[in-house]
Amino acid sequence: MTTINRRHAMAAGAAALAAPAIATDTLVTRAQAQAPAAAAQAPGFYKYKVGDITVTAINDGFFARPVEGFVRNAELPAVQAALTAAFLPTNALPIPFNTLVVETGGRLVMIDAGNGNNGAPTSGTWMANFRAAGFDPARVNTILISHFHGDHINGLRLRDGTAVFPNAEIQVPAPEWAFWMSDERMNQAPEGMRGGFQNVRRVFGPMANDVKRFEPGGEVAPGITSIAAHGHSPGHTCFGIASGTGKMIYMADTTNHPALFVRNPDWSAVFDQDADAARAVRRRLLDMAATEKTRVHFYHAPFPANGYVAKDGNGYQLVPAQWTPSI
Repeated sequence: MTTINRRHAMAAGAAALAAPAIATDTLVTRAQAQAPAAAAQAPGFYKYKVGDITVTAINDGFFARPVEGFVRNAELPAVQAALTAAFLPTNALPIPFNTLVVETGGRLVMIDAGNGNNGAPTSGTWMANFRAAGFDPARVNTILISHFHGDHINGLRLRDGTAVFPNAEIQVPAPEWAFWMSDERMNQAPEGMRGGFQNVRRVFGPMANDVKRFEPGGEVAPGITSIAAHGHSPGHTCFGIASGTGKMIYMADTTNHPALFVRNPDWSAVFDQDADAARAVRRRLLDMAATEKTRVHFYHAPFPANGYVAKDGNGYQLVPAQWTPSI
């Protein structure tokens, strides 16, 4: 047993008196240590390079889509088996939304605009993430739209009619515009599609004279080329981004969630307006990306939604690009 004598006690007391005081605001109480972490994630943006071009993925939350009836041409047990193999829920699939912002040729270019405040309660995170990435909507020069489904265009105009990007030139595929802005097609459309036509008019009607239409296949911004990919919608368009030896493809909705439609490219999502054309485009672009080892961005892939495509039997798999803290 150690004996503490008078000399030891005095020395210890002197040392305690000489020690600097600890500010009370630096102390962590037991209650603070046990407090729950914040419920929100860190901002959902991720920057990386394609050659000399900087691209930023911007997340806009997700929508929990019921699995039953989601795939038109596959039995529910097969779909659920694919989801189980990917460790995903088998009753309601979380479908993410991810746009791109491209800094190219001294311009700030957006590809698609997200849900704005018109989507599911679990979406609508786009503007907060966009600003957190250091961007300002007033400084956007160009917005490229892949197609006119609501989750890609509603971010252009809020529910109260406010236009979000006052200084941006908006470019859209001419075949998409011709379809959705046709009164004849709207009047002939099934009741379930009428809302889509009306929403397109809500978004684009006030700016119709200023919207620029392009025929897919040419350059639409420095280093960005449009790629015809009709099927998911009549004018559905993808975008190639290239700089030096770097290249990638913005796949838009060529597939919905990769766990289902990259793995099983012949499956058809309920949102595909022309299922046969969509399947053909999907196989063509997935095969091209796999063969050429081109980086890809999928609108509905888990954030940050970019990686590479590898052949896997009769289908493919998405191989995520390794996350890196450097740009």
